[in-house]
Amino acid sequence: MRNTAKITIAVLATGALTLGLSACGSGKDSASDTSGPLIVAASPTPHAEILNYVKDNLAKDAGLDLEVKEFTDYVTPNTATEDGSVGANYFQTQPYLDDFNKKNGTHIVSVVDVHLEPLGLYSHKVDKAEGLKSGATVAVPNDTVNEGRALQLLAANGLITLKDGVGTSATPSDITENPKNLKFKELEAAQTPRSLDDVDAAVVNGNYAIEADLKPAKDSLLLESAKGNPNSNLLAVKEGQEDDPRVKKLAKLLNSPEVKKFIADKYAGAVLPSF
Repeated sequence: MRNTAKITIAVLATGALTLGLSACGSGKDSASDTSGPLIVAASPTPHAEILNYVKDNLAKDAGLDLEVKEFTDYVTPNTATEDGSVGANYFQTQPYLDDFNKKNGTHIVSVVDVHLEPLGLYSHKVDKAEGLKSGATVAVPNDTVNEGRALQLLAANGLITLKDGVGTSATPSDITENPKNLKFKELEAAQTPRSLDDVDAAVVNGNYAIEADLKPAKDSLLLESAKGNPNSNLLAVKEGQEDDPRVKKLAKLLNSPEVKKFIADKYAGAVLPSF
């Protein structure tokens, strides 16, 4: 089910991207034409918001022509970066990128870490994680890395026990102890906050929590710790494009004091700078 969902999303969304670019009359490969604007694929929140802050406030003075394209899935930004439809993307973590490259034969590399979105457990039915009843259903993201992060969050807080060493590749089959007999509903990451009325709790990625007007620091039952967390969101490009002068300018701006202040002021702890 997980792979089928990914393939379907990739085919549909990539088709939409191709049509969109054609409609704009673009006959150039964004990644190879360094004289044109740098087109960056991004999730709407907070990635595109951060990029648009850079575009509106910092890019002109840095001599950077920046274009932001928003996508709501976790597949198309990478396929578009790989085929050159966009010059970079900003939406994912290093573990997700490594897993995506391995499974899809893509050649995308990290340029710079920008921020962390703490992943959290939310519920419309209980006020504390301990309040989940025996047999409760918990929605989790269905992509490999984010599902692993979700299960690790539950394990770190004593709700389940996982096999040693499974890390972010953990799946429900790696659960060795489940004292509450929790049941897991695997959903595309963007769907998890929308499932809160239908399940007992859901583990939601930070960006989707913000889009759903959830405040991670206030509303979550459990929240990932930022300390020592390897899941920073990063700017990425196709291998070989790291030295593109446009990419270097954007990387510097994304790690600037101005962006750090913007993140702190706008997201009040729901998004944390990684620099």
